[in-house]
Amino acid sequence: MDYSVKYNFKWKDLGDIALGRPNLGPLTKVAVYRLMEYTMRDVLEKRYGAVETNKIFFDSGFLAGSEFCRNVLNKSLKFNEFISDLTQKLLNFQIGVLRVESANLETFSFVLTISEDLDCSGLPFYGVPVCDYDEGFIAGILHMYSGRSFEVKEIDCWGTGERTCRFTAKLINQPEMSELTATN
Repeated sequence: MDYSVKYNFKWKDLGDIALGRPNLGPLTKVAVYRLMEYTMRDVLEKRYGAVETNKIFFDSGFLAGSEFCRNVLNKSLKFNEFISDLTQKLLNFQIGVLRVESANLETFSFVLTISEDLDCSGLPFYGVPVCDYDEGFIAGILHMYSGRSFEVKEIDCWGTGERTCRFTAKLINQPEMSELTATN
């Protein structure tokens, strides 16, 4: 196998699902998604360790969030309208139920929850948060929308015994707020 080939994901790489799945359609069971995710995590952790695997999942989520924002969301909306659009699209794609618990538009920092998410809602207690992919997904969306970098950290998770995933999102390099609200 030639490992020198570099693969660069693009939204079009998702393919023509209607053409490829004329009988089964575009949906699958959450258990199948998790089967892929958690078996991949198992193999990656055994090969690279937990820290590197978490980084891989974060980076994958960041790429997915960036592409999701670029191809699905309306980046020209002002921030509050953008969050409404994001909330609706996450519901439409059955990714999860987004709620903004707090937002400080002066520092551009937020506390967000995503309930009924694909990654961990209903998982048993592991003692650690498991939504590294989701951290990256949120960071990628916020980066693609604002052009700025965010630190996104999961602070509550089904894996830690909570009943929702809660994330903090903080702007790393803080611009003037007028730059973000005036142009988006």
